Amino acid sequence: MRNTQQEMIQEMSDKEITFHLLLTQVIILSAAVGLSAFFFDAFLTEWLEQFYTSWQEWWLYGIIPGLIVLLIDLFLMYVLPESTYDDGGVNKRVFANRSLPGIFMITLLVAVSEEMLFRGVVHHEFGYITASVLFAVLHIRYLKRMVLFLSVLFVSFFIGYMYEVTGSLVVTITAHFIIDVVLGVWIRLGKWGEKHASKT
Repeated sequence: MRNTQQEMIQEMSDKEITFHLLLTQVIILSAAVGLSAFFFDAFLTEWLEQFYTSWQEWWLYGIIPGLIVLLIDLFLMYVLPESTYDDGGVNKRVFANRSLPGIFMITLLVAVSEEMLFRGVVHHEFGYITASVLFAVLHIRYLKRMVLFLSVLFVSFFIGYMYEVTGSLVVTITAHFIIDVVLGVWIRLGKWGEKHASKT
């Protein structure tokens, strides 16, 4: 019997893991569209309003916050044991042997689908705290890794605050994408944990 998520992951091929990730994102994106059709008074207008931002907002609330979170993550990856950032091997299996365009497309899909659901619909309709907590809970595989879970919780509230200030999905998608794509490339280049591990 498969008792742990780790064992389940080990039994799956890289293609199967990637397929399940992509399927999850398509479901999340579909949920965003479906729920918005139910909750929004003016479906197209409310989505278009959320996809507007100024260049100044884009830099100040999208790019810069994304880079700040990224730098914090990279710092923690160097000072903490590799095991604290172990998500059960999912991220390594998805990104370690993937092409750079493939990493770009997957992380863009993740950023768009998750931000559309959690900020574009849940935050828009139910508020900042509800959306931020639900976003963190979505990453259920992190619950047994306190550093990872607290990191995701912090990122969720931080990016959620950017949406609270701007009401723009462009800024939150940008920040989310910057974090994910750089960490995906980091894994692809073999940097996640190897330097730290070689010092211990």
